[in-house]
Amino acid sequence: MVKARTSKPGREPSAPASALNPTGGAGGGNTDGTSARQPTGFLGQVLDSENLNRAWRRVKANGGAPGIDGVRIEDFPGWMREHWPAIQEVLVMGTYHPSPVRRVEIPKPTGGTRPLGIPTVIDRVIQQAILQVLGPMWDPEFSESSFGFRPRRNAHGAVKQVHGFIREGYRWAVDIDLSKFFDTVGHRKLMGLLARKLSGESLLGLISRYLRAGVEIDGVIEPTTEGVPQGGPLSPLLANIMLDELDKELERRGHRFARYADDFVVLVKSPKAAERVMQATTRMLERRLKLRINQEKSQVRPVREVEFLGFAFRSGKIRITEQALRTFKQRLKRLSGRHWFVSMEERLAKLRLFVRGWMNYYGLSQVYSDWPGLDTWLRRRLRMCYWVMWKRPRTRIRNLLDLQVPIRHAVGIGRSSLGPWKCARLLGFAMSKNWLESQGLVCLADEWWSCASLR
Repeated sequence: MVKARTSKPGREPSAPASALNPTGGAGGGNTDGTSARQPTGFLGQVLDSENLNRAWRRVKANGGAPGIDGVRIEDFPGWMREHWPAIQEVLVMGTYHPSPVRRVEIPKPTGGTRPLGIPTVIDRVIQQAILQVLGPMWDPEFSESSFGFRPRRNAHGAVKQVHGFIREGYRWAVDIDLSKFFDTVGHRKLMGLLARKLSGESLLGLISRYLRAGVEIDGVIEPTTEGVPQGGPLSPLLANIMLDELDKELERRGHRFARYADDFVVLVKSPKAAERVMQATTRMLERRLKLRINQEKSQVRPVREVEFLGFAFRSGKIRITEQALRTFKQRLKRLSGRHWFVSMEERLAKLRLFVRGWMNYYGLSQVYSDWPGLDTWLRRRLRMCYWVMWKRPRTRIRNLLDLQVPIRHAVGIGRSSLGPWKCARLLGFAMSKNWLESQGLVCLADEWWSCASLR
């Protein structure tokens, strides 16, 4: 049996027991290092060298931290060459046991944290290889209203679909929150759904062992009797398979809805219809899928109160939620903080990277009025950073003169006893919008206009 052990600091990552002797002896196997058995069925497709190479390229591109064995992405090719023959053998024999995932907590935009499981690199590669085989088998049968973690589909498609239903007159929403969905998926139910296509396949047993691999929390390995750990490449597909029954039931009843992973909303035309759908959907989720509903967050709402994937729907337009805007402004505030002592070039580069990444998602918003005020505020904060960086009155006066400020004004501002924030307000004519953009500051309004194709 292959069991991962956590490596101690300063030592090489420990290899699975059977991988220590990959060419024979106590570890088993043939003298030429090849497996006595050849993989068949879907497992054979998973372990096909071309499929594995493609999986490795994807895992390498995604990067990420090492799992509990300490093997890093950059060290993996050498580790793989040494240990793969033995790992392949136990995979074919059906005795491979994945390593437990390393549990970390990551912050949520709305506050608090959510758990993320970090598998070892070898388990990420194997899971990705499984995904590449199973994904094309299941994806064509998924609902057209399912948008999460599927080829050529994304969160924008889900938001646009909800907006389209609202414009058709569906003004009431059944907003159901699944409580800790990824941590509460029932293994028996999920394995039953997988067995519909994988019955009799050794690959089914491998997936089952991934579900029960365990999790390391603060150095202690705990068993996993339910749930699909977030962080592994295979988890999103398993979540979609689990919730496909929900999609099919909603479609059978003729409902308008959109789902992205475990976030979904059903649109109806009246509050009475919404109450009926809420009751029926809740029963189906709890009784048939054995999932838990967060009763406090699950409500029937008018669509103007709905928030879905970071967007709201008011006055006929897709808007950014107030919480998302607050989070955005807080991050801008940190990146433009006067006590962050980095060069202006580095500060502006990080601002550009963050703003453009953020706009690639939230640029879907159809509301322009959010941006001019934020632009004015951000420009003033950058002027404040320059002012603090210049430090001395002599340096401030010299730099203002370089910016073509008349000497009388340069001396008056440079020797001012006002604080940096108030002085920044006086510098608008010296550090104009065009000048700041020439230094590398992005204009939020211009970035929003450049995202017109998203809308």
